[in-house]
Amino acid sequence: MAYLNRNPSGTALPVRIGLIGSGWMGAFHAESIARRVPGAVLAAIADPNLESAEALAGALGTAKVTADAADLLADPEIDAVVIASPARFHSSLIGQAAAAGKHVFCEKPAGLGLEELDAALAAVDAAGVHFQIGFNRRYAADFQAAKKDLAAGIAGEPQLLRSLTRDPGTGSIGHATRIPAWTIFLETLIHDFDTLNWFNEGAEPVEVYAVADALVEPGLREEGFLDTAVVTIRYSNGAIAVAEANFSALYGYDVRGEVFGSKGMVQAGRAAETAARRFTAEGMSADTPRLNVELFRQAYTDELVDFADAVRAQRDGRRDGTEPQPFSLTPGAQDARRALAMALACIESVQQGTPVAVNETAVL
Repeated sequence: MAYLNRNPSGTALPVRIGLIGSGWMGAFHAESIARRVPGAVLAAIADPNLESAEALAGALGTAKVTADAADLLADPEIDAVVIASPARFHSSLIGQAAAAGKHVFCEKPAGLGLEELDAALAAVDAAGVHFQIGFNRRYAADFQAAKKDLAAGIAGEPQLLRSLTRDPGTGSIGHATRIPAWTIFLETLIHDFDTLNWFNEGAEPVEVYAVADALVEPGLREEGFLDTAVVTIRYSNGAIAVAEANFSALYGYDVRGEVFGSKGMVQAGRAAETAARRFTAEGMSADTPRLNVELFRQAYTDELVDFADAVRAQRDGRRDGTEPQPFSLTPGAQDARRALAMALACIESVQQGTPVAVNETAVL
């Protein structure tokens, strides 16, 4: 006897997503998929740390758990994967997932080198699967509002741009020795690079000049640790941008962006958690977010909603019915590669102490 089809006519089947990597960001994505992304199901979790994967699966009611991502990729019931493993595995997993016919959402960076990323993106293109990179700032309400204004020409022609990331801290970084080399460019400022590219859409990054040091943990300077950086970027349309990062802002998590143009200025981001302020004898104060999942909670959810919608539309061969955005939104292969090319140029700039041209083949 054959199975009865109990899916009501016209009702889309849920998008079944497998998670690769159950660490900090992977666990948050898993919770979002399981509880906050309509029409999506967290179908399986893969992590070599099986204890971590089992604990997460138990908390979210996920039945399938494995230590080997290959099991997840071979599962015919899984439509798509979210890759939240350490960055050194990203390109390989993207390529493997695409070859298995799975749609791919990958945390940044999509790779640690252009050659390995090119191979992965070639596999994505050959398989015809949907690919999205985790540049979540595009989904934050204030950054989207700024982008909408920029697309409408409110600021005119971009002339000066700025983006900054100041991670919350205590004045010291207890786990500094475990932070991989060049993280400040490859995993922190890469968000700022995408923001600047998105805000200055249509122009290409031409040259970067990066200065970096260990100012929070100066004792680790000789070991090559970097916790503070400033990057100047020249774009093909003549605009000049500055991106900066620091790993220890005592006042909380601080992410902002700005475009100054021929007609005015547009800003996004805030250091305060809400618009509420306290005025007392001690002065004025406000609460500030202390975690990325606090400041960008909705943005992290919305990027996965966008991913699930795109996967469903492609899987089912139909439009998802959403209203088109007045500007580009979903960060894809070109965005992943462009930002990585900038990060790699920054590393070379620090090593040489000179400006460095962004690889001419930085975009597909």
